[in-house]
Amino acid sequence: METVLSGIRPTGNLHLGNYFGALSNFVEMQNHHNCYFFIADFHSLTTHPTPGDLHGNVRQVLVEYLAAGLDPEKSTLYIQSEVPEVAELYLYLNMNAYIGELERCTSFKDKIRQQPQNVNAGLLTYPTLMAADILIHRANKVPVGKDQEQHLEMTRQFGNRFNRMYNVDYFPEPQAFNFGKELVKIPGLNGTGKMGKSEGEGNAIFLSDEPEVIRKKVMKAVTDGGPTIQNQEKPDVIQNIFQLMKVVSAPETYNFFDEMYNTCQIRYGDMKKQLAVDMIAFTEPMREKIKAISADEKYVSNAARIGREKAHESAAKTIREVREIIGFKPF
Repeated sequence: METVLSGIRPTGNLHLGNYFGALSNFVEMQNHHNCYFFIADFHSLTTHPTPGDLHGNVRQVLVEYLAAGLDPEKSTLYIQSEVPEVAELYLYLNMNAYIGELERCTSFKDKIRQQPQNVNAGLLTYPTLMAADILIHRANKVPVGKDQEQHLEMTRQFGNRFNRMYNVDYFPEPQAFNFGKELVKIPGLNGTGKMGKSEGEGNAIFLSDEPEVIRKKVMKAVTDGGPTIQNQEKPDVIQNIFQLMKVVSAPETYNFFDEMYNTCQIRYGDMKKQLAVDMIAFTEPMREKIKAISADEKYVSNAARIGREKAHESAAKTIREVREIIGFKPF
């Protein structure tokens, strides 16, 4: 059985883009693969060195992963900082990572442009920490987006370098995981692209958003002046609204507003009111499940404990073997 690993930074609540993207596939993957899902609280420190509520953010992500269907008995769902072996492997990999190759990393170049006042060593060595996350469980597959492909390539490079340096065949070469189908892409409300936290709170519908919050966000969604020619092509900013409606509304609702657009009778205010109603109804089961799980402190703590123990067992085995390969021996 293949070992698959994926992580998420605890920088905010999960939104519809996460839910329809990789997360929905993770729920299915845990039935067929040896899956490790971790909350990357070490990684979050590179851009938030003094977070206001790191623990609260981690807990919220854990709760929402559980509510989305990840089963702590089927998969290993854990918090990165609760497995200290990750930091130890990170140290070993850093000893064999070269400044030049780290500085050439695209994500590092992007980050130093975005936050020139906070160019820290953690940003530079982010690829080695990501490699440690993957290699600590000797994962074969990693679901990655386009922006993470270079990091996965560097993980293979670091693992192969370790193997060559110590003349072993220990770390496997992790490959990108192919879900086998096109992921559903959920557009944001600001009209510029996909739904995500980086575009601001108002761009995303979070799974835990209350109805009034959803209503306000949807009513502020970007639109244009309306069509002037029958059956004219929808611009991206309007296509986004229709795409959201296609996901959460009944087909007849979508078809009605599509017809209104094509005949130049569309009233965006009416469409957004209906979209808000449908969005609230669609997210209600998940919202209620999040509330129920969040209120069950025993269940949340037990899920975290199970994940920690399972992840530690795997990671400790790797570190014992890596230490032996390197030559560390007790006196």
